[in-house]
Amino acid sequence: MKAYVINAFGPPENLLLSEVDKPVPGPGEVLVRVRATSINPYDWHHMRGEPFVARFMGGGLGRRPHPILGCDVAGEVAALGPGVSAFRPGDAVYGLVKHGSFAEYLCAPAENLVAKPAALSFEQAAAVPMAGVTARVAVHENAGTAPGGRVLVNGASGGVGTFVVQLARAAGAEVAAVCSGRNAELVRSLGATEVYDYTAQDFTRLARGFDALVDIAGSPPVRAARRALRPGGAYVVVGGNAGRWLRPIDHIMAVQLTGALTRQPSAVTGFGIGADSARHLTELAPLFENGQVTPVIARRYAFAELPAAVRFVEAGHAPGKVVVTVA
Repeated sequence: MKAYVINAFGPPENLLLSEVDKPVPGPGEVLVRVRATSINPYDWHHMRGEPFVARFMGGGLGRRPHPILGCDVAGEVAALGPGVSAFRPGDAVYGLVKHGSFAEYLCAPAENLVAKPAALSFEQAAAVPMAGVTARVAVHENAGTAPGGRVLVNGASGGVGTFVVQLARAAGAEVAAVCSGRNAELVRSLGATEVYDYTAQDFTRLARGFDALVDIAGSPPVRAARRALRPGGAYVVVGGNAGRWLRPIDHIMAVQLTGALTRQPSAVTGFGIGADSARHLTELAPLFENGQVTPVIARRYAFAELPAAVRFVEAGHAPGKVVVTVA
């Protein structure tokens, strides 16, 4: 099969399209013919090996990159390993895996996969797993979003942010968004009723009284951003601007520290690759089927263009997700 192989940390040019052996599913695994994947910061962190400090803090980067990257997968079941009864060959599935989707085939634990919603194409489904699961954890578990609540989303037009806006609105909350002016109409179309243009406005001086701030961009100083929250409002951090050495780890630590010193609780949104992510994807399915949530795709690339897709995501400011059609 064809796969993008990387042997050393570095730029997208290190991703080399190569012929490799097709994997064979072991006990509890499923061989998936990959139809589409998408690009996430998770992928290029592992490609670059940055921030460097994560290599020494159990950040999962290791001393060398995993040879085949890619964590979002949508495709068809090609074969089953021993003990798998939940799927049959030909089933359309999608899910979140640790690595391996920058390839024509991958093996994944069956518990990582769920049936693809009929309302989604393979490309749309590939846009969901990492960003959709992260957004659902942020909105429902960390922010505790409830009908009538007020949620402010900093970084609302990105891959995670477009899901956060839609999920918060579907939960009955009033949603305000922080993004660039060129993406204001996009986030309004997703359900935001108020938009702060960060290129012309400082939301930390204008926004007040929110029940939750979901901070994806990580752009303002933490103490300033907390002014947007009511007393007792939740500050939910989802990553942040990446740096070469430490950031966003320093930003996450600042959110946690200030949360310990105030009445405003803090939460760091993570995700569990496996049964936990599969549960979230299963719970998202009705929202896709009834049209309350729709993946926003900024660009589509062919498999031969995958390094260019990674480069585009690295540059930042993509409105929504970037998807690669594999087969």
